[in-house]
Amino acid sequence: MKRIDLENEIRDVILSSIDVEGLTAEDLPAEETLFGEGVGLDSIDALEIGAALRKKYQVKFKTNAEENRAYFRSISTLATFIAENLSLPLED
Repeated sequence: MKRIDLENEIRDVILSSIDVEGLTAEDLPAEETLFGEGVGLDSIDALEIGAALRKKYQVKFKTNAEENRAYFRSISTLATFIAENLSLPLED
């Protein structure tokens, strides 16, 4: 699977699972930090996104908050996490 295709799927999951007025796919560059100073999402958004990603990809996130912060840093890091968990090779 191409990395860009997986990243676009993740964008779609994010946009369909959270309610942030005016947020579009263009507001979610692959390397942009999703939380805090980046896109500005919050912990409630993280829970909703995590639940939607678990449902779509059947992935499980760690109970360790630090590891999850690393996975949820950006769309790119989420794509890497999902690909690794599904043993899915990503093509650039």
